Amino acid sequence: MKHKILGAAVAVAALAWVTASAGPVLATQGQQPSGSTAVVTLAPPNIDPAAIQSHLTQLNTIANSNGGTRRAGSAGFTQSVAYIKGKLQAAGYQVAEQRCTTCTFVSNNLIADWPGGDVNQTIMFGAHLDSVSAGPGINDNGSGSATLLENALQLAANHPTMTKHVRFGWWTDEEQGLNGSEFYVGQLSGAQRTAIKAYYNFDMVASPNGGYFINNINSTQSAPLRDYWQSLNLQPEEDVEGVGRSDDASFSAAGIPSSGYATGASAIKSSAQQRKWGGTANASYDSCYHRSCDTTSNINVTALDRSADGVAITIWKLAVSDTPQNDFSVSLNPTSGTVKAGTTGTFTVNTATTSGSRQNITLSASGLPNGVNVTFNPPTIPTDSSSTATVTVSPSAPAGTSVFTVTGTGSVVHSANFALTVTTDTPGPDFSLSLNPSSGSVQAGNSGTFTVNTATTSGSPQNVALSASGAPNGVSVSFNPATVQSGSSATATVAVGATVAAGTYTLTVTGTGSVTRSATYTLTVTGGNTGCNGTAEWIATTAYVPNDVVSHNGHKWKSTWYSTGAEPGAPSSWAVWQDQGVC
Repeated sequence: MKHKILGAAVAVAALAWVTASAGPVLATQGQQPSGSTAVVTLAPPNIDPAAIQSHLTQLNTIANSNGGTRRAGSAGFTQSVAYIKGKLQAAGYQVAEQRCTTCTFVSNNLIADWPGGDVNQTIMFGAHLDSVSAGPGINDNGSGSATLLENALQLAANHPTMTKHVRFGWWTDEEQGLNGSEFYVGQLSGAQRTAIKAYYNFDMVASPNGGYFINNINSTQSAPLRDYWQSLNLQPEEDVEGVGRSDDASFSAAGIPSSGYATGASAIKSSAQQRKWGGTANASYDSCYHRSCDTTSNINVTALDRSADGVAITIWKLAVSDTPQNDFSVSLNPTSGTVKAGTTGTFTVNTATTSGSRQNITLSASGLPNGVNVTFNPPTIPTDSSSTATVTVSPSAPAGTSVFTVTGTGSVVHSANFALTVTTDTPGPDFSLSLNPSSGSVQAGNSGTFTVNTATTSGSPQNVALSASGAPNGVSVSFNPATVQSGSSATATVAVGATVAAGTYTLTVTGTGSVTRSATYTLTVTGGNTGCNGTAEWIATTAYVPNDVVSHNGHKWKSTWYSTGAEPGAPSSWAVWQDQGVC
């Protein structure tokens, strides 16, 4: 809510809707049908204040990440728009950003339309999304913005039949003079203004020491809001403090009937108000109004809950049909299965009436892999009954797992997925690999050979690429040819360098085709560099650890540290090797 008081209020026109005489009843979220016939609850959803608080937490986090504010035109405001826009788009809303070029801080309004309902009979709900520069604006007006967001999400989740069109607006630059909403209304054509039958504004609906105020409380359009709070014995009052100070003024000035909730800003709660609403008399409704302390700790959850439920009741009373839409669900049992090529398998398609009356639905399958066909018996069934799906897999169908979709088409369309695994008797292509011989000796400085044999063990012959691993430094293995067709052989040549230390080493020969197979070869290196008096010669590429003993330049050397390439006796290696004397 902005500080400045605007001019006189504009008289509002009466609306021609019918309201029920009975008090409002809230539905329990997630209520499910029971029995063979669906039980449909047409009452509005009970809006969970915890869900609204989660949105407020996100807005507070956005402010904290952007200098403690969500002022219009700031990065905090832009990110707030993006957060709400993302939620609405995911829920199926038609969302648009409108650039307010005349705003003090040029920035965007956010408009969201729920598909359905007569657009010439539009009911609009709005709240300003911006804060002042001094704080994050969680009550003013994150509370109104988050309340509308959660109501919009619940409208989408319940997906009722709409008799009127519902539109939501989140305004920019309100704190600078109602500029965002004024721009929006100013861009409407005469026909578009006429199509908006009522505008409802929600500004500061969770004040810590709050009261219960309604804009234009005695007007026709305020009836749903007023009736709900009266049913809670709240005895709401006219929002005198807010006259001309929030976005409803922009709509009223254009002749669009308006109302809305507020719970107070900087005005003082009277003793009489304290007696009926609780709280503290002679104190402001919100002591953190336009201050940095307007955070998530500045929220009256009870007032927030009562405001949010009043919005839901108003949406349902004014724009939702009393006649439920015929709807149903589709489920599969089981949801996955295995069928061997050349055979068939079955699963059950179950349907249930979820609202309205039973109806006939036609079943079909799509996304089937090659060689697979699905039929239904019967192919058309009434809801609350089932059909048997037969999966036929041709003998030539390839093995593998895929997902196809079963669809039921009636007044609406619903689907479910089935994961099918096809198996075959024919194994995939494979080969074996062996070495002859599987071990051998090669003197340092020389080379030796062995044969790599392959054989096709299943499927067709395939190309196999040969490689070797595990060879020590100075030993290399090559193949001729390097790639063979399974069923043939190659010659492996082992070349051993003159400086390779005598010893036994294990080499791994690998063949790679559609699969990978390997075999090991035991190489014994004889002769070669044995150092002096049986002490191995130091090798520059070997990694040494403490207490290793080598020979170099006619001396024995004992390792005192970890090293590679540190030459014994070199000036730079004094801390690595200890001279043990002449060999």
